[in-house]
Amino acid sequence: MASFPALPARSFCLIRHGETTANRDEIIAGRLDVALTDLGRQQASLLKEISFPEPITLFCSPMDRAIKTASLGFHDTTAQVVPDLRERDWGVFEGRPLSELPPRDSTPPQGEGWRDMILRVHAAITWCCTQSQGALPVLVCHSGVIRATRLLAQQTGVGTRPANATPILFEHHSGKHIEQWPDHSGANTARLR
Repeated sequence: MASFPALPARSFCLIRHGETTANRDEIIAGRLDVALTDLGRQQASLLKEISFPEPITLFCSPMDRAIKTASLGFHDTTAQVVPDLRERDWGVFEGRPLSELPPRDSTPPQGEGWRDMILRVHAAITWCCTQSQGALPVLVCHSGVIRATRLLAQQTGVGTRPANATPILFEHHSGKHIEQWPDHSGANTARLR
């Protein structure tokens, strides 16, 4: 595996946007702005029920699906839009069936290379962490951003596609980041700090 810079030595939380029409229809969305489905809006609204430790600092991708998820799930908190939290640019493959998705480590024609995306995600997470001193950074983003973060956290791989509108804590402990999956009941919220 290629070498990448270390993530900031602190915990942060990533949340994939709610279900979109592209997710439902198994279409490669990438940088296309696609709408949340009714289910996606419900998933995003459930984020209100999670007891995040206070304070949090909220950030989101500039993609409409992430902005809407942040506004539905955190209606009393304004998210700061971070351009580098956007989804990967799949170039000519955007709008095509998910079954045509090229290998992750390739560079799609007119798209973004995997290594370039990983470095972009690293810069975004680092910036968000520096902007949220004394608060837990919560970043509403995309599957590709979460998968890139898993590699940066020195996990064994990118793992499966993360669930929509589900917080994933990258808890910093003993010099590394451990991925935690808090549940929506609030039972695991102590792990979010």
